[in-house]
Amino acid sequence: MNKDLPNYEDYILEDLDAGDGQQEQVAGASKPTAFVGVHATSFKDMLLKPEIQKSVVDCGFEHPSDVQQKCIPEAILGVDVLCQAVSGMGKTAVFVLTVLQNLPEDPKPGSAIVLCHTRELAYQITNEFVRFTKYMKHIRTDVIYGGEPIQNHIKLLKGATPPHIIVGTPGRILALVRQKQMDLSNLKMFVLDECDRLLGGDSMNMRSDIQNIFKETPHNKQVMMFTATLSGDIKQTCKKFMRNPTEVLIENESKLTLHGLKQYYV
Repeated sequence: MNKDLPNYEDYILEDLDAGDGQQEQVAGASKPTAFVGVHATSFKDMLLKPEIQKSVVDCGFEHPSDVQQKCIPEAILGVDVLCQAVSGMGKTAVFVLTVLQNLPEDPKPGSAIVLCHTRELAYQITNEFVRFTKYMKHIRTDVIYGGEPIQNHIKLLKGATPPHIIVGTPGRILALVRQKQMDLSNLKMFVLDECDRLLGGDSMNMRSDIQNIFKETPHNKQVMMFTATLSGDIKQTCKKFMRNPTEVLIENESKLTLHGLKQYYV
């Protein structure tokens, strides 16, 4: 099997003659060129759904961290996001709040998928979704990973109340997709947490699994990737999955760089 990842447009826009190094857009999709970023000094400034705001207050959060302050207002616009920040700065909350904010009022099953490299991390992420959906009882999140009977997951996905948000590890997710037991046709958001672990040189099997999962998802979706470390090689690999991503790179707690957007302070 060819382990090299194709550029996003190589399999989505096979018949289009893209310029050298130029990324093309899917027909009908808006091209994210310049966006207004709001410098949010509190979670209230982010204009999140009231149900999310109540959960944020209940969790005792008032002021977002640097990465949350810069990334959430951009991510909720629906653009692709590549985010690097040191551990402990709240990257998980960035994509959890973004997914919940961007879900439609009546979401379809499998509207969002979050992939990570261990079952322990999958459970941690699921727990974050659970506590931020305290006032969104209609939103269902479930965790799926290898090491337990696949029939349990098939029953979960084919039952009366399949999850809107799926958190899982690549191997089991791919197995369900290949068996036609997981329908990804409704997918709106595709998230990789610890993407350096998933796509790095030491994770070729996971990288191949993610590529194959990605190929089964709709073309017009939001892709978000998060990591604590981001080498040049991994960065280029990540961007093969994305279209004109906004990059939020925080090298330490006091140094922030942003690429791919124009920012105005309001």
